[in-house]
Amino acid sequence: MLYSVFSPFLTQRTKSKFVISKEGNVAETLYKFIRPEDVPVQYGGLSRPSDLNGPPKPASEFTVKGGEKVNIQIEGIEAGATITWDIGVGGWDLEYSAEFVPNAAGSYTIAVEKARKIAPSEEAIRNSYTSREAGKMVLSVDNTFSRKKKVAAYRYFVRKSAIA
Repeated sequence: MLYSVFSPFLTQRTKSKFVISKEGNVAETLYKFIRPEDVPVQYGGLSRPSDLNGPPKPASEFTVKGGEKVNIQIEGIEAGATITWDIGVGGWDLEYSAEFVPNAAGSYTIAVEKARKIAPSEEAIRNSYTSREAGKMVLSVDNTFSRKKKVAAYRYFVRKSAIA
């Protein structure tokens, strides 16, 4: 609204230097100019003030279309390894869950985070899980209740067990 008041007094060259984003679309707009791992969590990114362990891990971006559910599979997790992940969706307002699926036949899938509705104002989620057996982590983002597409990013790292 403020921009619309001042824009008639600005030259076209000055106007071209502004990027205006609508609420719920901030992350998508920022990702066009800044990597998700460098955008602070309060703006839909993955950067946290507590991340002081060197340069941030690269993030992967993805889009969740309206009416769609996306499953991100992180494979190759060894027994005793700890996986830590960050996931953020611009303007959330959808369901998120995480589960560990062991490779061994007859093993049960473990619900690491039960499916829950994430409010639009919530920051990126950070969680970790230490596996007792080899398997894969599945992060689910369910946008089946909306028609709006959402832009998201995630990153992860795996620490192998020090016990051989």
